[in-house]
Amino acid sequence: MKTILTICSLLCCLVFQAQTKISGKLVDQKGKPQEGVNVFIEGTYDGAPSAADGTFSFETDAKGSQVLVISSLLLETIRETIVIETYKSRSFTVKSSANALNDVVISVGSFQAGGNSKASVLKPLDIVTTAGSPGNIIGALQTLPGAQIVGESGRLFVRGGESDETQTYIDGIRVAQPYGASANNLPTRGRFSPFLFSGMSFTTGGYSAEFGDALSSVLLLNTIDEPDQEKTDISLMTVGLGVGNTQKWGKGSFSFNTSYINLEPYQKAIQQNVDWIKPYQSMSGEMVFRRQFKNGLFKFYTAYDYANFELNQKDINYEDPIRVAIQNNNLYLNASYKGNFGANWTIQTGIGYGYSLTKTDLDSNAVKDQENAAHLKLKLGKKFSNKVRMIFGGDYFTTDFDGSYRQPSNEFKTGYSSGIGALYAETDIVLTSDFAVKAGLRGMHSDLLGTSVLEPRASLAYRTNKNGQLSLAYGDFNQLPKQDYLKYTSAFEPEKTAHYILNYTYNPNGRTLRAELYYKDYSNLVKYNTDLPQYNSIYTNNGSGYAKGFDLFWRDNKTVKNLEYWLSYSYIDSKRDYKNYPDKVTPNFVANHTLSVVGKYWINDLRSQLSVTNSFATGRPYNNPNEMTFMNGKTTSYNSLSLSWAYLMSPQKILYLSVSNVMGKDNVFGYQYANSPDVGGQFQRQAIGQAADRFFFIGFFWTISQDKKSNQLENL
Repeated sequence: MKTILTICSLLCCLVFQAQTKISGKLVDQKGKPQEGVNVFIEGTYDGAPSAADGTFSFETDAKGSQVLVISSLLLETIRETIVIETYKSRSFTVKSSANALNDVVISVGSFQAGGNSKASVLKPLDIVTTAGSPGNIIGALQTLPGAQIVGESGRLFVRGGESDETQTYIDGIRVAQPYGASANNLPTRGRFSPFLFSGMSFTTGGYSAEFGDALSSVLLLNTIDEPDQEKTDISLMTVGLGVGNTQKWGKGSFSFNTSYINLEPYQKAIQQNVDWIKPYQSMSGEMVFRRQFKNGLFKFYTAYDYANFELNQKDINYEDPIRVAIQNNNLYLNASYKGNFGANWTIQTGIGYGYSLTKTDLDSNAVKDQENAAHLKLKLGKKFSNKVRMIFGGDYFTTDFDGSYRQPSNEFKTGYSSGIGALYAETDIVLTSDFAVKAGLRGMHSDLLGTSVLEPRASLAYRTNKNGQLSLAYGDFNQLPKQDYLKYTSAFEPEKTAHYILNYTYNPNGRTLRAELYYKDYSNLVKYNTDLPQYNSIYTNNGSGYAKGFDLFWRDNKTVKNLEYWLSYSYIDSKRDYKNYPDKVTPNFVANHTLSVVGKYWINDLRSQLSVTNSFATGRPYNNPNEMTFMNGKTTSYNSLSLSWAYLMSPQKILYLSVSNVMGKDNVFGYQYANSPDVGGQFQRQAIGQAADRFFFIGFFWTISQDKKSNQLENL
């Protein structure tokens, strides 16, 4: 903390440079003033939204030739070169984007980032500038309604669903292993850095018939279609270093980034609640090759990472801690093509492959898990008119899993091979400018289970006024039981849930309000009769459950100049009878109330962005064997205040500081109880808590580009 205060004091003592005022007015083609449009100098924090009369005004210390950017989700972006010293106030005429249809848009259950979607509530910058997430896409998503805070996992838990109920896609191709390696009750991160992605869609329910084998949610990540210029990015961080480069030629381009992470310096500086033998280390890299064709775009994406760490992990059932050593190798790649042909036809096709090998040593025992997974996709679309569109296509997923558990005296092996084929069709019909309908059907067949299912999906939306919209959605969703069960037996039916959603969205300029009611009805959930799933457990599909609740999201970037903030609140009532539960109860990953407050303030004089995030959740249930009632315990509430500061040292150099859980709140996520009572007849316990009370991060980011202005502000 002394280091933070020293750096902050030095930054605050900087001598401010002379400011130049940039002003003007924005009007549409009919001369009507345009409110809430972002106007800024490219590569800086200098800018402001336009006022109700269309005027804008801000100060900048930039000099010479600069690019003035005028941008809004519903307008075509204007990029105009100006000379700061000779610039004079003027009017700009803006045009509606070709993608910003005046018709109602069905957006129930979906949060968008990037692109020109009217359903967007986040910008790409928000995904990685949120304090407390330190560059982790999953961490930023946990500030949105519908996502639960499960600190001992780090994965996405959505609306009463476990983390495996969310599927991740890159450029439309599924990722079988989206999370990094982790030990029991230690949080992991998403595998993919944000540097190569331009857009995101996070659906919390009621999603398209295009996607399946997911009970709760789908996360879609889209890589950058075309970089604007050649550049090199260098990152020096307290937890490691990284380098990235982009090259362009003719109709092609290539981007890559690589990083080395070593948490030893951080773990020595910040007191740890874990006995680390070998701190977490990883080597990772990603690349995208792009080739533009006359009618489409081909992309080849690949990512690789290697991680290893070792620790002594306490277990209430053993006097001495258990030595846990983990090594993980992961490879993911996909090739995709998206284009158009004929009369208003589109095509999207691709293939993806994922490989994961995890070796875990537990004292004298060893666990080895290996997975090979592939996805083949073909989707066709036809636009019959501005009012009627249709998509149809198919998927095929394969998974081969091999596992082994070796003890000094014997070895036990598990494994399975799975193939899932699916066909789907979906139609969007805009009946009037205020009323639209989406209807779809997905069919899925599993050769492992020998079962087939049909999944009807339907949504409708009604625009109540210029800025308001009411939506309804229904859908059936099926998913194969998770790997923990399939590696022992395939005598299952697919698990199933039905989604019912009512959504209201209000989008005045510069503000967004989303309110959503939902109900999820679970059936065919897996149950077993042992403490943990194992080879001799008796498995059934007799489990059931429900999740119902209310989500609220409010974002405002207009009320206070240079301030953007959002509030996210979720209420959920969820109960399940599954696993080895004797009754239908609230599972241990569900908190009834969750609240996140995120604020980002641009300080023009300091050329800085200050970000604040406070996340709160009420206590989660846990089972106390000393009590008669199952799952009757409740943890204390979760609370974490995080801060970050990005300082633009020069047009291409950034200093970034971040502290998570500034107040050092001792958050407890549950308890592990002894398998047997002590001499007094009581079951002893130990808390499941945080690996450390705080996470501290400092980074220096330097971009070298042709225009000498680009930087990594959008990646911090």
